[in-house]
Amino acid sequence: MREESLRATAGLHSAPALSSWRGRSGRRYIVGIHPFTETEVLSVTNAVILAVRRDETGTAQVVDVATAGSHPSQQARARWFAKVVTRGATEMHVHRLADSDTRRQAIVEDLREDESRAS
Repeated sequence: MREESLRATAGLHSAPALSSWRGRSGRRYIVGIHPFTETEVLSVTNAVILAVRRDETGTAQVVDVATAGSHPSQQARARWFAKVVTRGATEMHVHRLADSDTRRQAIVEDLREDESRAS
């Protein structure tokens, strides 16, 4: 799984912060990049949220991936936010193009690191 820049927005100073991620399946998911604040995280609905950190070279790494349904639990989301912040998350990447909970969950599974390979 890796982040890939969007060539269509390269060089556009007024373009919104967009990027994409390639899942283990090879599928590509377009995301908007947002500030990683608790208020922002709590406001997202009907989307897939990637908690991301960048290293000193600017390379992005997914800390965790979660779904946000139409009525997310504020308490569960606040716990998730606190957990990923302690793991270094500094950006929120949001994919809003999945139109059902089933599709969002499939994307989470595609973007989540293989647990058996994690160190």
